[in-house]
Amino acid sequence: MTSPLTVRDDDRLLTGWGRTAPSRATVTTPSNYDDVTSSVRSAGNRGVLARGLGRSYGDAAQSGGATVVDMTDLNRIDLDVAAGTLTADAGASVDQILRAIVPAGFFVPVTAGTRFVTVGGAIAADIHGKNHHVEGSFGQHVTSMTVIDGTGEARVLAPDDAETSEMFWATVGGMGLTGVIVEATIRLLPIETSRMSVDTVRCADLDDVMSRMIEGDDDYRYSVAWIDSVASSGRGVLTRGDHARREQLTGKDSADPLEYLTPSLPSAPSFIPNGLLNSASVRAFNEAWFRKHPKNRVGEIQSIPSFFHPLDGVRDWNRIYGPQGFLQYQFVVPDSAGWIVERTLSRLKDVGAPSFLTVLKRFGPANPAPLSFPQPGWTLAADVPAGIDELGPVLDELDELVASEGGRLYFAKDSRQSPSMVARTYPRLAEWQAVRDRMDPKGVFTSDLGRRLSL
Repeated sequence: MTSPLTVRDDDRLLTGWGRTAPSRATVTTPSNYDDVTSSVRSAGNRGVLARGLGRSYGDAAQSGGATVVDMTDLNRIDLDVAAGTLTADAGASVDQILRAIVPAGFFVPVTAGTRFVTVGGAIAADIHGKNHHVEGSFGQHVTSMTVIDGTGEARVLAPDDAETSEMFWATVGGMGLTGVIVEATIRLLPIETSRMSVDTVRCADLDDVMSRMIEGDDDYRYSVAWIDSVASSGRGVLTRGDHARREQLTGKDSADPLEYLTPSLPSAPSFIPNGLLNSASVRAFNEAWFRKHPKNRVGEIQSIPSFFHPLDGVRDWNRIYGPQGFLQYQFVVPDSAGWIVERTLSRLKDVGAPSFLTVLKRFGPANPAPLSFPQPGWTLAADVPAGIDELGPVLDELDELVASEGGRLYFAKDSRQSPSMVARTYPRLAEWQAVRDRMDPKGVFTSDLGRRLSL
């Protein structure tokens, strides 16, 4: 076994992407799998937790007083072109993976709204994207993974293996609390080009948006709607599409159909005062954003970054909310409770909680993971500045509506829901806890989120 001296340690204050509720931990950076095992076996009474690129919005990837294992130096990838699969270390990012696989004619099966997510994080949060109604979430495309459990044993888990399938699905969406994922093999999506064929339509109001999604989403692999959260109508821009075929490309695009380029990243200013994002500034931005899009355009050729990851065009964009940070409120409710979408937008406006990033999608069937977030219906995500008066009580009110209608909140975005909310909305929690306890009998794996929600 490699000596622990090969591991770099650093006492550090950690936050999620929302920059709220910081906690201090000893961050260790392993250089190989044995280092990870050593960190698990030598964990103190506050435990250990794996961390990737820190894109969970709340406190999921931090653990005060614990050892936090920064996995990002473990980032090897191996593309099997013949099999159409990728085997990657848990610290490999989607950004790194796309640079390798797109020129070879493949795409990740699921991507979130940022490409700066690690493989381990994608599995732990069971990320979803614009194609959930067609292809489900990330965990459904993982064929196997290696996890260091609470005893320091390396377990190879697979969804179709009778002995390990329960542990596999407990780890998918398990927020890093069943063990440290060190490697995974993923099925990839074959593509002909690195471009997207996109249909865009501006919708007059929220009813128009939702009606079009119900009627037409099944005709598209990818679908997402941006909603103007401060407009009284709830107008929006519906964007849907698929990977472009070779014959759809013209001009310079056709010369190198699998060329994959990402824009250079300007940084947001290092300091922005609280209050810059207010109802007036967001209203101006939303007006410009709405008018920027065409009223109705079919078959527009776009790049992968512009279609999937527009916010990645600005490094550290989370700074625009100022030192107070921000939170994202994301829920899923059944189709029968679609009215909660409008109610949420209305209540956020009532308390002056402006959101320039408000996204509506439709989910397809759930997968077997007990703590996976997606289930059939509507999911709305709204980013709002933290510290707004009356925001907390309004979100508590909305929690009650979501729970009463059979919905739930997303752990990877959450920073403030209650343990009772989780117990009501994740009915398989006890089942997950039983499997977690088998994998981690001494309770080695801990996080601020896990303690806050009594997971």
